[in-house]
Amino acid sequence: MTLADRTEILRTVGITPLLTTNQLMALYGVSNWTVNEWVKNGCPLEPTAFRGRRFNLADVRAWMARQAPANAA
Repeated sequence: MTLADRTEILRTVGITPLLTTNQLMALYGVSNWTVNEWVKNGCPLEPTAFRGRRFNLADVRAWMARQAPANAA
């Protein structure tokens, strides 16, 4: 099942799937170091009751869009 499939299924009950660091790395084709740098620079994390990071893809995409003007200058 793809992320898009899971998102559609969960949307009907009002839940957004959260991505792990590995899933975010795979989605964007970046390294763990890059994701760590994003987090240091303000990439939004979702609070969890366990160890590990989780990312809301919509929040990450919005954060990246806000970063784009800074990177273009």
